[in-house]
Amino acid sequence: MASSLPAFDDAPSVESVSSAVSWSAIIAGAVSAAALTVVLMFLGSGLGLTMVSPWGNQGAGVTTFAVSAAIWMIVIQWLSSALGGYMTGRLRTKWVGVHTDETFFRDTAHGLLAWALATLIVVCMATSSLTSVVGTGVKAASTVASGAAMGASAGAASSASSTGETTGNNGMSCFVDSLFRPTDPTRLAAPGAEGDAAAAAQASRILIASAAAGEMSPADRTYLGQLVAARTGLSEADATARVNTVLAQVNEAKTKAQEAADTARKAGIAFALMAALSLVIGAFIASAAAALGGRLRDE
Repeated sequence: MASSLPAFDDAPSVESVSSAVSWSAIIAGAVSAAALTVVLMFLGSGLGLTMVSPWGNQGAGVTTFAVSAAIWMIVIQWLSSALGGYMTGRLRTKWVGVHTDETFFRDTAHGLLAWALATLIVVCMATSSLTSVVGTGVKAASTVASGAAMGASAGAASSASSTGETTGNNGMSCFVDSLFRPTDPTRLAAPGAEGDAAAAAQASRILIASAAAGEMSPADRTYLGQLVAARTGLSEADATARVNTVLAQVNEAKTKAQEAADTARKAGIAFALMAALSLVIGAFIASAAAALGGRLRDE
């Protein structure tokens, strides 16, 4: 007696031969977003340069400039991602026989891919002249915030690398000049230029070493006072007072340079965090815009 066997449906499932990814629409949306990003970045660079000034106490500081730039990056991502995502959604091929949820997922994925491709295009372009254009404002703002303190710090490093001669243009030279400014101007014409140069170089090295260490040793302070008294004709008490005044000026310049560096560091942190946030916002906007464009495309 033959037993009846259950019938099995061995027919394979039918799968579409076409890809679910419309690269042509993704590329079109990415190019549109990248182009708008470049335009807005140049616009933001021009507006940013109007915020800084080479004159003291004018223009925005480093923190204000960095926060403004970060906010502008969010605006750039918002607008360019919306354009790129919408273009991708509207230009993609209409899917027939696809569930609504699957269509929504594909549209959002297409928007995300368009945003990612546009970001890579802009990053590649940023390695060229675009970096220097955008970075000009940041460099200018840092220079304004640093001011003379940064110049004094750079001058100290330049003096430290010299072999005994002082230059009249570095920041430490002004302090050395104040040390050896004689009470009688006729002393400037006295012979012994080599001795003056050696004394100035020695005082420069003492000041630089003390600025790096954060304080001047009592021995160096006494010796420097005696050196100033011998070269300028001041009494030892007056020479010591002049040394203390110059040391205070050096410490103040060093403090200003450190404050400017710390301000720039904090501004850089804020800018980096806001830039990362703007990219996340851009990815979300691109996905949502692509879903909207795809829905309008199918209607």
